[in-house]
Amino acid sequence: MEILIVVTLFAIIASLGHALVSMSSGPTDSKAMVRALTIRITLSVALFAMLMIGWYTGHLQPHGLQ
Repeated sequence: MEILIVVTLFAIIASLGHALVSMSSGPTDSKAMVRALTIRITLSVALFAMLMIGWYTGHLQPHGLQ
């Protein structure tokens, strides 16, 4: 479960980088930027769902500050 979360985080960062490159290339490639940002939002929602499912099932345990 933890590996899947880390892979999802890297995929979110890669998608954000792709959107940045698309945005830097000018207005001609705006569809690629929108697609990359849509993928990033989808991955972020999936990451949140994985965290909630992992916490609910007991695979992920929060630890408080001591």
